[in-house]
Amino acid sequence: MALGRLLPQDCYVCGQGSGDRLVCTACEADLPHLAGPLCPVCALPAPEGAICGACRNAPPHFDATAAVFRYAFPVEHLVQGLKYRHRLPLAGWLADALDGRIGSADVDCIMPLPLSAQRMKERGFNQAHEIARPLARCLGLPLIADACTRVLDTAPQASLPWKARQANIRNAFECRSDLTRKTVAVVDDVMTTGATLNEFARILKLHGAARVENWVVARTLPN
Repeated sequence: MALGRLLPQDCYVCGQGSGDRLVCTACEADLPHLAGPLCPVCALPAPEGAICGACRNAPPHFDATAAVFRYAFPVEHLVQGLKYRHRLPLAGWLADALDGRIGSADVDCIMPLPLSAQRMKERGFNQAHEIARPLARCLGLPLIADACTRVLDTAPQASLPWKARQANIRNAFECRSDLTRKTVAVVDDVMTTGATLNEFARILKLHGAARVENWVVARTLPN
């Protein structure tokens, strides 16, 4: 990955020469950063940055969410390039973006959201792990990648109505680690409804986690 950044290349977004950068400075300036007052729990727009009504009425198992971008073009192109087209150097770029959003972090460890064995076989890698690995190195935090597994290969969340996603993901994860009193940061590429991350946070807290934060590259906003 480091060698690739030293060689002249084209911007992954516009295709123009970008020197040693995966994304040229012009395209970086146009990226859809998540801005404005946001709910600190779910990272959706909320007046004055207060906890939103949805999180007050039905508090999720996770405690906070940090997201860098809105899930819109060209961020979706970058995420899908990593996820479906195996452009692994993009993982480092996405990790750098997330590092810039996180800054300093008061957590005990980082965990990538697990993939099922079937998805790992199909894809060959877990994109959340690929993002979490350089991020943990930059922040100097332990990366715990093998303490939890996804034991159910559920239907893709994106194929389901929003209300069906929570039932679809129920009991999809197992954890084999004692997380007593730990603050855990869970890394993933995209947060849509939050149902998958919520179920994972539930399992982590059943195993002792005191606090669970979501660190995601992009957040899908309601229409």
